[in-house]
Amino acid sequence: MTDTTLFYIDGAFVPAVNPRPHDVINPATEEPAGRISLGSAADVDRAVAAARRAFPAFAATSKEERLALFARIVEIFKARQGELAAAVTAEMGSPKWLSWALQTGSSIIYFESFAKVLAGFDFEQQHGQSRIVLEPIGVCGLITPWNWPLNQIVTKLAPALAAGCTVVLKPSELSPLSAFLLAEVMHEAGVPKGVFNLVNGTGPEVGAAISRHPDIDMISFTGSTRAGIQIAKDAADTVKRVHQELGGKSANIVLPDADLDLAVTDGVKRCFINSGQSCIAPTRMLVHRSQHDEVIARAKAVAETMVVGDPTLDETTTGPVAGAAQFAKVQGMIEAGIAEGATLAYGGPGRPQEFNRGYFVRPTIFADVKADMRIAREEIFGPVLSILTYDDEDEAIRLANDTLYGLAGYVYSRDLDHARAMARKIRAGRIFINNPWFDFEAPFGGYKQSGNGRELGEHGLREFLEVKAVLGWDPEAEK
Repeated sequence: MTDTTLFYIDGAFVPAVNPRPHDVINPATEEPAGRISLGSAADVDRAVAAARRAFPAFAATSKEERLALFARIVEIFKARQGELAAAVTAEMGSPKWLSWALQTGSSIIYFESFAKVLAGFDFEQQHGQSRIVLEPIGVCGLITPWNWPLNQIVTKLAPALAAGCTVVLKPSELSPLSAFLLAEVMHEAGVPKGVFNLVNGTGPEVGAAISRHPDIDMISFTGSTRAGIQIAKDAADTVKRVHQELGGKSANIVLPDADLDLAVTDGVKRCFINSGQSCIAPTRMLVHRSQHDEVIARAKAVAETMVVGDPTLDETTTGPVAGAAQFAKVQGMIEAGIAEGATLAYGGPGRPQEFNRGYFVRPTIFADVKADMRIAREEIFGPVLSILTYDDEDEAIRLANDTLYGLAGYVYSRDLDHARAMARKIRAGRIFINNPWFDFEAPFGGYKQSGNGRELGEHGLREFLEVKAVLGWDPEAEK
């Protein structure tokens, strides 16, 4: 049986310096799904030293060598996708279909996407008599969340490897089992010793040690804005680059001329997918006052189709939230919405009546939500939708932008030019118009307190590169 209490450092699975067992809880059963060991600063030191040693050789590899490595990783990942998907379902309650199609399926696509970006990327450009050279930044600390455990690792790991960087990964201690399997994939693919390292642990201990480490050149973090602020402070003393993808409170503007069947169905499903645990979830639906009652009726009808239940079953659409703390937070926010006077249109506090254990939340819809209510301002990270009304488009834009966050926005209209004009006014890093296909190479990241920098595509690769200008590189002198 695989020993998931081990870390992966310098090309080998090794025990922690001071092992501290930690049970990984299955949120659907509240029983252990596996066990890891929590690490310490001493484990981070070992991992960073290995990554530092490996960096010069890996940074010098050719584009062709890295592309060959990506091909091997993708091949092995695909062969083990079922095992990886099952681990995600067990550790954070993602429904079976979601774990296959998006939690792991998108991870494969991201590896393939960055291979494509790498193949066409020019690391050197001539600018007059100067040569602009893009070089890997160095050793990168990757600190990733529990809600999309593999997906969020790969959106950082793939561009780091494509750039020629070495990495030290700390996944969330709530969902580390799939990350351990990923380490096995990397080992089997022949990733050179020290290029990829995995250390489990908590944010205040291992995450802080990574953020403060003088031999780490860059931090890439996805998680809460609160944690992101602390990581930035921890990293400041060593002046390392800090790339962050943080919280969101995305607005979904449904214009009066929208196809309401599309807009409401898509809006509710996007809000509730992954039990609402997505930073880009459209948790604030903004509708014209004249359409409020119709939208509420349609939203309730969509919510009624959601099947909350055992995430290992094919028919389940919505699993539990990821743990006890998240369950308590979501329940508290639902209670706050009721206390502040919002109309409970669907769902409500407590588990669905058929459950007496597991961190299952009733998909919940609030109507008559005011902009100053907590449910309209704070990131809930659960299946809770707030519906607000507006009287004109200027008010819709003001409401959409009246937030500390700026990660995503959504617009629905039958008039594409109209939707495009509204999209330009939303202060957010990614805007979706009329339920588009997901673009795996479009940049992803936020404005304001939703973070800084971008993931995915060429923009994501550039985050892991330094820019060197070599003056006096006269191309005419070579002739």
